[in-house]
Amino acid sequence: MLRIKRLAKFSIYLISLGLLGAGAGLIAVWLIVVPTLPEVETLRDVQLQVPLRVFSEDQRLIAEIGEQRRTPVALADVPELQRLAFLAAEDDRFYRHPGIDWRGTLRGAWLYGRSLGQGRVPGGSTITQQVARRFFLSTEYSVTRKLREMLLALKIERELSKDEIFELYLNKEFLGHRAYGIVAAAHVYYGSDLDSLTIAQMAQLAALPKAPSRDNPVSGPRQAMIRRNWVIERMHRLGYISDQDRASALAEPNTARLHAPVVELSAPWIAEMVRQELVDLFGAQQAYSGGYQVHTTLQSALQRAGDQAVRNGLQAYDRRHGWRGPEQRLDPESLSDPGARESRLREVRPVADLVPALVLESDETLARLQLRSGAEVTIELDSLSWARPFLELNALGARPSAVSDVLEPGDLVRMRLVGDNWRLAQIPRAEAALVAMEADTGAIRALVGGLDFSRNQFNRVTQSRRQPGSAFKPFIYAAALDRGYTPASLVNDAPVVLDDPSLERAWRPTNFGRRFYGPTRLREAMVHSRNLVSVRLLMDIGLDYARDYISDFGFARADLPAGPSMALGSASLTPLSVTAAYGAFTNGGHAIEPQFIHRVTDGFGRTVHEPDWPRICPDCPEFRPEPPPQAAPEPGPTGPRRLDLAAATNAAEPEPVGPSIPSIAPRVLSPQTSWLIHSMLADVVSQGTGRRALTLGRSDLAGKTGTTNDLRDTWFVGFGGGMVATVWLGMDDNESLGSQEQGGRTALPLWVEFMETALAGRPERLPGEPVGLARAMINPDTGLRARPGAPGAVAEWFHSDNLPALEAVGENGDRSDPYDIF
Repeated sequence: MLRIKRLAKFSIYLISLGLLGAGAGLIAVWLIVVPTLPEVETLRDVQLQVPLRVFSEDQRLIAEIGEQRRTPVALADVPELQRLAFLAAEDDRFYRHPGIDWRGTLRGAWLYGRSLGQGRVPGGSTITQQVARRFFLSTEYSVTRKLREMLLALKIERELSKDEIFELYLNKEFLGHRAYGIVAAAHVYYGSDLDSLTIAQMAQLAALPKAPSRDNPVSGPRQAMIRRNWVIERMHRLGYISDQDRASALAEPNTARLHAPVVELSAPWIAEMVRQELVDLFGAQQAYSGGYQVHTTLQSALQRAGDQAVRNGLQAYDRRHGWRGPEQRLDPESLSDPGARESRLREVRPVADLVPALVLESDETLARLQLRSGAEVTIELDSLSWARPFLELNALGARPSAVSDVLEPGDLVRMRLVGDNWRLAQIPRAEAALVAMEADTGAIRALVGGLDFSRNQFNRVTQSRRQPGSAFKPFIYAAALDRGYTPASLVNDAPVVLDDPSLERAWRPTNFGRRFYGPTRLREAMVHSRNLVSVRLLMDIGLDYARDYISDFGFARADLPAGPSMALGSASLTPLSVTAAYGAFTNGGHAIEPQFIHRVTDGFGRTVHEPDWPRICPDCPEFRPEPPPQAAPEPGPTGPRRLDLAAATNAAEPEPVGPSIPSIAPRVLSPQTSWLIHSMLADVVSQGTGRRALTLGRSDLAGKTGTTNDLRDTWFVGFGGGMVATVWLGMDDNESLGSQEQGGRTALPLWVEFMETALAGRPERLPGEPVGLARAMINPDTGLRARPGAPGAVAEWFHSDNLPALEAVGENGDRSDPYDIF
């Protein structure tokens, strides 16, 4: 009996000692570990990593940029069955435990002990513990990390509600394939919103947290289906779904596949410009994960029209230069295997709207081809009349007399859908760029930097520096009008030899047709793009004056050649800078800056960046710099102290209040010179090299073609309805486009096609004659004012203080030699 008592005392002693040790351990943990735990309050203001999203002006998604795909969602907006699916899979006692599920914890501890601490064991982590781990802790597998996780879970439960914790979990959890949170996972795997998912799909999402990279329904469909069915069974056992729901959900096949973000508007070049701008503003990490939404100036209808115009224009150019043959040739014997055909076609990606196709068979009258999609189409001979063999740049072979002359079985070619019919095509050798902006604000409405961004990311609108050719002449003419010339001034269109320092050789400019027309009025020279007139103009007004004058349009002075070749557009300029500069010819003479961002908002819809666009203000006074400060006056004789009211007023000047004064766009042209250039460019469209634009049926169009030496660059820059647009077409390697490929043939048709959409619904905008202009009848042969009743006189406009002289009585012009013009 005594022995039993001693044993009982010893047991009580050991138990007491154990309890004391456990208590001391808990106190030590509380004093040492708990103070090091992070502040849970930060979870209330947590900023989830949300990708950058770029939208058009009419709210079409252009791009989603960032490593993590995530769309935060409020718990109230999550369907109830989706919430129950996650509870069934992860923590069905979530709303009943204090943050730690002692059953799961003891089960995990027992399994850990049985494994002697070797390897991971399942169970034990509640949803709250997973939130603690995701936001604050590492994924290290250790007892210390688990202890911190449990204590942090208890702390989170004291400071946040269950719904707040569950909402954080559903938005934070990684669910595979860059999807973070359930909304992103629904989009990635099913291309659907949460309220469109089936029970089986909801269960599949809830099954993902266990092994999202390995056992998701795309990368590991077998294991994913096993896990999904287990979740469905759990939902049924917990009473969340009925017997019928269980049976139908288990019978549903795996419908998951990868879905890219739903891009509603293809504008990759503007998306890249936005990305670079936001990285400059906020830094790369914040730009890609801060949840910013960028609202651009693009209009989706115009952007689509620009894309289509570029594609159509490049195809039209390419067809004029014949068929270069198939991209590849396959062994015809391999065509008998449908699987091999499909596999080969999948390896060749589309370029713009040009899809790969394999020729299966061909004869004299038609060919049968298989598209990348698996569909089969046929081509007949009459659609191949353009496919003359390419021999060299300006030489083609005979027109095909049979389909088999062009296509043979095994040929891998490109097809393009035109209307409802598939047409043979090829990837163009040339490239093109298009940009359109509002003439009053600089807001870019469409920007196409090339045929296909995924093939070549080079932005030919902003990065390509090409010679504008004759499209540069309006700037020379504007400088001349402000130097005393008039649209009626005569300049001799005759050969000249000049020493051009910028070319380091003697220069002999000529007109495009190698003809010369003698004395020519400036208006006629602009309309018919007379090169020698521009050169003589520039040399007369002076290179330094012209470079200073033209640099006010937004061009860097260093980019303007210091030689007479500048008169013919030898400067290397971007299409964007030329477009903005042309805006001054239609907005009354103001310099505009290209703008492509309306505003940037954060994840809460607050505006964090809004560019200050310069505004056009025709009636605003010219800016005058403040006069330099005057030297302090010498001290006068002493006398009665006087109150200096001016100094007192300045000292007490209050801080400015009210809205900020908007920036004013600087004036670079007088309204009179702007109007005159506009008038001359309108004649280019109505009478000259831009006549193709008349098909638009508008009277407010104006613009200028441009073609450079050896037909390397072709342009059309024009405006109407308050919009200014530029099209460039040429070779990236600066090779010639071929004979007869001038701006009016290559670039202008693209401009017309685009502007047909851009100007639809826009009223005509014809500038009124500003004060300071005068209209007079002139003799078109001499440029002098004609006397009343003179036959053949035409009307012309002038600066009111620069009218030409009146013709002498009885004389038809000046007796001086008309060819003696500087």
